[in-house]
Amino acid sequence: MKVTRAVSPLLPLCQRLLPGRLAGLSLTLLKATALEIAILAGHLLLYPTGITPERRPTPTPPGPPTDLTGAGTRTGTGTRTGAEARTDTGDTPDATRLPTPTRPPVVLLHGFIDNRSVFVMLRRSLAQHGRQQIESLNYSPLTCDIRTAAELLGRHIEEICERTGRHEVDIVGHSLGGLIARYYVQCLGGDVRVRTLVTLGTPHSGTRVVPLMNAHPIVRQMRPGSGVLDELCQPAPHCRTRFVSFWSDLDQLMDPLETACIEHPDLLVQNVRVSGIGHLALPVHPAVAAGIRQALDSEETEARPAAAHPAAARADGLTVA
Repeated sequence: MKVTRAVSPLLPLCQRLLPGRLAGLSLTLLKATALEIAILAGHLLLYPTGITPERRPTPTPPGPPTDLTGAGTRTGTGTRTGAEARTDTGDTPDATRLPTPTRPPVVLLHGFIDNRSVFVMLRRSLAQHGRQQIESLNYSPLTCDIRTAAELLGRHIEEICERTGRHEVDIVGHSLGGLIARYYVQCLGGDVRVRTLVTLGTPHSGTRVVPLMNAHPIVRQMRPGSGVLDELCQPAPHCRTRFVSFWSDLDQLMDPLETACIEHPDLLVQNVRVSGIGHLALPVHPAVAAGIRQALDSEETEARPAAAHPAAARADGLTVA
């Protein structure tokens, strides 16, 4: 999938001042940085709207009981129900009542020191393409432990399944949110509830960026070699969840960049490389949203064991130019 835009007016100047390959790289980085700044400014304006928890939808009251015997009843006005409400020319029910396919609820989980407002654009995109049950969960910015946050996520998932009557959900997690969701799936038995987990810029192998942030306990858990990441490296032979990881080659918060890929011999993984945008743009950019929709709608057979086919696991790419 490739998204192209009009050529920037700065391109000829860059090509004159810099070698061709370096000019292209510098222009791409410049555009990605400008986009990150614009997204950050917009997100700061929206941030207050996402501080409070999302209002839960009111459950739909159950309809009248269905006549399973097919005998039907007659009302006082002579209206026919049950078997008598069928057409006079055949024994099949009204064709307008064909069953419609339903999709699992989608749970959106934000990143470090963020809230559900980061998913405004993605939520709208999912809703416009048929996702009727979308829920954005907030965890406290004071959260200091990924394990505790994963337990809280598990309780939220159980409540959502009970309220919606669905057995499974799909999860989209940005940055730290993806790591919390993965811990829930792998270490707390969440694979029973999570059909597909999509992660966006998540440090699956740990990131070394901004060493001064090590004062925060949850940041230390996102460092290479932490206890939490060691637990995620443990065998998971019976994990049923499908993983799709989007990672960007211009992600400023992933060091090294490939840390946002999932490498595990027991997991069904599809790693998707995104070119041309940074960390903050991953849950916002329309091309990435299209890739997320495709990932959620794909069959499980399309996922691949990461260790069995390491080269193929990185074959998918999304270019935003």
